[in-house]
Amino acid sequence: MSDGAGGAEAPCEGGEPERSDSLRTFGEVLKAFRKRAGLTQEEFAPQVRYSVPTVASIEQGRRFPPVDFVERAEEVLDAFGALRGAARHLSRQPGLASWFRQWARFEAEAVSLYTYECRLIPGLLQTEAYARTLFTNQLPPLGDDQIEAQWVARADRQRLLTERPNTAFSFILEEHLFLRRTGGPQVTRELIDHVLGLAELRNVEVQVMPLVRNAHAGLDGPMQLLETPDARWFAYNEGQRGGMFVADRKEVSVLQMRYARMRSQALSLDDSLGLLRQMRGAS
Repeated sequence: MSDGAGGAEAPCEGGEPERSDSLRTFGEVLKAFRKRAGLTQEEFAPQVRYSVPTVASIEQGRRFPPVDFVERAEEVLDAFGALRGAARHLSRQPGLASWFRQWARFEAEAVSLYTYECRLIPGLLQTEAYARTLFTNQLPPLGDDQIEAQWVARADRQRLLTERPNTAFSFILEEHLFLRRTGGPQVTRELIDHVLGLAELRNVEVQVMPLVRNAHAGLDGPMQLLETPDARWFAYNEGQRGGMFVADRKEVSVLQMRYARMRSQALSLDDSLGLLRQMRGAS
């Protein structure tokens, strides 16, 4: 996936990162209203039902504010519509490709998020060493600042797994993604340990699609599906140089059908983790 999803991860999830004055401006406006209300970040966070690190990220201009965050902040801070107005003009997100930003906004509020990957480990599951291997090998080459911006954006997105414990995350990963040993044996061992650790979270499921499989419903490529709080479903597909946001219900239904079939074709949850532990020992 590239963060683009890295998710959208073209190998670098997101193509070239874009810096955002509008996000930083929104963060400063939010901070000013919070201080005007006499609230610390620790006092403000529970009132908008987000964590302190999330509030800090938004105030620093590193994270796109979810719609429900903006609405709650408007109420709590009595911001005269200023936050809503500023949010309407947010156009860029640091480290995220322009074609991925719409998906990222929905992703931050999703109640269910399903990911199938056959090219690389999804960004939400990557270690820093694995991600930086992808960034440093991207073509055309990225500068140091661009690589840093992409890692910051990816690390920020990864907080979704722990900051949204009521969101169900499902991942189906091809076995060959681990066998490729991207970054070398040590990076791969660290990656497998990381994925095994995340799979212990109650809201995260990881399944492995074995190398040998007579039938495979995902041969048309990677996909992501998500469900919004109001029970709408959307999909996102990514290629070499861009991504496609899918809102058409019939198209989304086709992808849901394929993902459901892949869940039955992949190894069970227990067998998937057993295979990862076996690969970890052999790597």
